[in-house]
Parts: sequence; structure tokens; C-alpha cells
Amino acid sequence: MYSILKFGSVTQFYGEKISIRFCSSGMTLDNINRAAVDRIIRVDHAGEYGANRILAGQMAVLGRTSVGPVIQKMWDQEKAHLKKFNELMVAFRVRPTVLMPLWNVMGFALGAGTALLGKEGAMACTVAVEETIAQHYNNQIRMLMEEDPEKYQELLQLIKKFRDEELEHHDTGLYHDAELAPAYVVLKSVIQAGCRAAIYLSERL
Repeated sequence: MYSILKFGSVTQFYGEKISIRFCSSGMTLDNINRAAVDRIIRVDHAGEYGANRILAGQMAVLGRTSVGPVIQKMWDQEKAHLKKFNELMVAFRVRPTVLMPLWNVMGFALGAGTALLGKEGAMACTVAVEETIAQHYNNQIRMLMEEDPEKYQELLQLIKKFRDEELEHHDTGLYHDAELAPAYVVLKSVIQAGCRAAIYLSERL
């Protein structure tokens, strides 16, 4: 049986001998740098999954407070990011990181734990995570631009769009008093160190 995938205005069947085209670009299973694209999709899928779990933890604690709608709005965007990377995982036959169960538990614990510090703690977590993710997306953008910006045009556009939305979340966190969290500098540094370790491991495992 063949499955049907739709990206943009292009519909493709895929099976053992049929390539998948990503939207209207020249990016197919046959002509991409498979190792690089596998790493990008795997780690970005893991990152968006982790972000969803963090926000789920924050909503569990703060969902009924005045900041609940702010967290929910960010969570809705992260759900859209995760949905897109779920589609790309199927389209480009990328396996998820084996650490998904760990990110499930740790993401929720981080979100709930920082939310227990109050609105400021949750927003400090958001600032730390989103700043790290935006830097990571920028690294991917540079790499794809150096390799072949025309071939990877639509993947680049997707990553840039998601990066910009992560930066909006970062600014939202600052606006909602992230810097007033207890031991803000230390908390931010610890969370970012954990994020960088998660990125490193998710790319490789």
C-alpha cells in the first residue's frame, strides 16, 4: 500500500521506489544530504516535543491563573510546530530520537517545576528555552545556506518562521517579568545548559 502526503500544492505517493518531494522545491529523498536532513528533522522534532511538554507542565500549574491564556497561546503555536515536524518525519523517513520518553517526563517536570516558582519562574524558563532554540535554528539556517540555499529553500523558510515565533515567545517571557524570577541568572543558565545537552543527544541518538 502507498500513502499520500500533501505539502503545499504537491501531492506525492511514496513507497519503495517513489521519491517524496518537499513542496515545490528540488528537495527529494534522492538528492538531499540525508545525514544532515535526518539530524535536523530528528532534533527539531524532539525540541518541539519537549517544548510542548514544558508548556503542558506550566499549564497544569498556572492554567487557571491570569497568565494561563498567555501560556496557552504559546502552546498552540508549539503544537503547530510539532505537527509539521511529525509530517516531515514521515515524509523523509526519519526515526525519532530514542530519548523521547525521557524528554516527555523531563519536559513536563521542567515546566511544572518552574511554574511552581510562580509566573516569573515559568517565564524565565520560556526565555531560557526559546533563546537556546532560536540559536539552534540559526545554526541550522547557516548550515543549509552554505550547502544549497535553493534546494533547501522551503525547509529554510519553515525553520526561519519557527525561529521567529520562538523569539516572540522569548520576548513574551521578558514582558511577563521573567527577570524577576528567583535567581534568574542561575536558573536561566542551568536550563540552557540542559537544553544544549538535549540538542546534542537528540541529534545523535
